[in-house]
Amino acid sequence: MKIGLDMMGGDFAPLEAVKGLQLFLSEHHSPANIVLFGDEASLKPLLEEYRIPSDNISIVHAPQLIGMHEHPTKALKEKQQSSIAVGYYYLANGKIDAFISAGNTGAMLVGAHYSLKPIEGVLRPTISTIIPKEDGKTGLLLDVGLNADCKPEHLNQFAILGSLYAKHILGVENPRVGLVNIGEEEGKGNILAQATYPLLKENTQINFIGNIEGRDILVDKADIMVCEGFTGNIILKLAESLYEVTSRKNIQHAYFDRFNFENYGGTPILGVNKPVIIGHGISHSTSFKNMLLLAEKMIESKLLENMQSAFRQDSTEV
Repeated sequence: MKIGLDMMGGDFAPLEAVKGLQLFLSEHHSPANIVLFGDEASLKPLLEEYRIPSDNISIVHAPQLIGMHEHPTKALKEKQQSSIAVGYYYLANGKIDAFISAGNTGAMLVGAHYSLKPIEGVLRPTISTIIPKEDGKTGLLLDVGLNADCKPEHLNQFAILGSLYAKHILGVENPRVGLVNIGEEEGKGNILAQATYPLLKENTQINFIGNIEGRDILVDKADIMVCEGFTGNIILKLAESLYEVTSRKNIQHAYFDRFNFENYGGTPILGVNKPVIIGHGISHSTSFKNMLLLAEKMIESKLLENMQSAFRQDSTEV
């Protein structure tokens, strides 16, 4: 197992990436070899300072950096020796099994689309976020920003992708799928919600429980919460603000602590053919450690193989 890690992506790179790698290797006995993409001259002193064992890692020299505000497509085309471009090259050619970056989100999304391609049958890949539930359980919300405008067929596929992720990564055996809406009754909502409901209802690959409202997001009503990326991103940013507000006001509670994105690391791009995980630009060591743990779990659980199988089955039924 080989996991690729972009060492130059993020506001605090490469230091926090190195510290996260140290946490991962020291706290967790992993069978993985970690392939580091970045400027070798910058990385070697830090790896020595934090005593990263050389038998667990290898460095691929990638001297160029894609900045956070660069145009994604233009930067990938012009900076082919950047850590993101080289990382995707290695992933697409089977030299690594997963790729992680807290760098330019747009470049990561563009790279995934053009280097890996969607799983056959997937209309649009999606990104999700973990939602901490009041009772201690965990939910999954998708899409959260990759697809601001969607068709009913897209949301139907998001439900399948989210259900497989919840089963194989979150350990939810028969995840309940809810459609985010402005009312519980069938027939409620805008044109998209009204047209999506019957598709989810007829989908035998998921456990659809009907509509859920905004007040149901943080309670144990559904495990998978499906919406288009415009609504999902608003919910995500609102959830992130809960942790920021409680931290500023020094409100101490274990539930609000669960809204700290560092606890989850990053979000995978669901629907592409290889594991790709995107981290927050302000990721620190804990986040990098958790992204490495997630990549390892995605590989070991054969999540991508299960997704590919599900969409082969879906196309056969059609």
